[in-house]
Amino acid sequence: MSNAPVFDIDPTEFRDDPYPVLKRMRAEAPIAFVPQFNRTLLLRRDDIVRAEPNIEVFSSEQPEGLMTVLMGHNMMRKDGIAHSRERKAIFPTVSPATVRDHWTLRFRAEAKAILAELAPLGGGDLFQDYATRLSARALIHLTGLHCAHWRDIDRWSQAMIDGIANYAGDPEVEARCHEATAAIDAAIDEMLGRMRGLNARDMLSTMQEAGLPGEAIRANIKLAISGGQNEPRDVIAGAIWALLERPEQLQMVLEGKVSWMQVFEEFVRWLSPIGMSPRRIAQDAHFGGVDFEEGDDVFLMFNSGNRDEAVFADADRFDITRDAGKHIAFGAGPHFCAGAWASKALVADIALPMIFAALPDLRLDGEVRVGGWAFRGVLNLPCAW
Repeated sequence: MSNAPVFDIDPTEFRDDPYPVLKRMRAEAPIAFVPQFNRTLLLRRDDIVRAEPNIEVFSSEQPEGLMTVLMGHNMMRKDGIAHSRERKAIFPTVSPATVRDHWTLRFRAEAKAILAELAPLGGGDLFQDYATRLSARALIHLTGLHCAHWRDIDRWSQAMIDGIANYAGDPEVEARCHEATAAIDAAIDEMLGRMRGLNARDMLSTMQEAGLPGEAIRANIKLAISGGQNEPRDVIAGAIWALLERPEQLQMVLEGKVSWMQVFEEFVRWLSPIGMSPRRIAQDAHFGGVDFEEGDDVFLMFNSGNRDEAVFADADRFDITRDAGKHIAFGAGPHFCAGAWASKALVADIALPMIFAALPDLRLDGEVRVGGWAFRGVLNLPCAW
């Protein structure tokens, strides 16, 4: 075990709002062992940026980790050549050029259809009715699982996210995760039976064309669904909420003084939808004044790094005029989120500008709840228009 200072937390308090605790940890123990997680946490942004590319020490390989055991050995849990081969295989799907020339048209069509249904209603929960639905419909296009319903995608994603965060070993949570992964395997089988000979741009097609083995294809489709649903969903819903709570900032965007992309970058810094990434210490090492032993488990706390006072002035404040370019919401090394360009296009180019254009006098219409720490976001978004 590392010799990092011990820092106890209240898991319930941490789940409700981790940011006050993270702030204390950065000040008192920026690398700390948390008994409640049985993990050593890296809290400062610059430490995370130095650690993540150092795969010889901070390895993504976790054969016994929950993600690998429950979802299969995907690229997120591989390093070096093994990781780069699978990342290269999906690049034709998620490259900036493909996103610009291919997916943007489909994402925009999905948003237009959803907003046409919502506009006459005058109100609803935009977390479920817009953010969840749009994110899932986009993911169906990206993965190639056209046999799935958008509600399936969201249910599968949540079940896997709960499963890989199930450090308490709840058997019901594990069972729901197994049910979801089995359903995804069935959907993959169905689509593989339809797709022979097609030259499509979705992940299922490009991974087949690259010659990846079946287990890698299945594991990476599950990875795409687990993170590719919750992250854009939570940013869409959360950014709408943040702007409606701050009408003066919303007005700056609507007047063209601040771009929608600036809104996106500041929101993922301020309320990181993916709060941490696990690593395993691959060899004894000394880092940041702490001795680590081979086999130690570590959390890189992206949510803490994104509110590091040494990097971001007044870091707890949501401010779309700030330069948020140093955020690490998508990672800071070779595992930088492969779907980042697709996420930015979906949220900043399509979801946010289209909803504020389509729903006049959009406003909050009830209490908004926020929760989670490893995956954090709004849980509902009651609005009227």
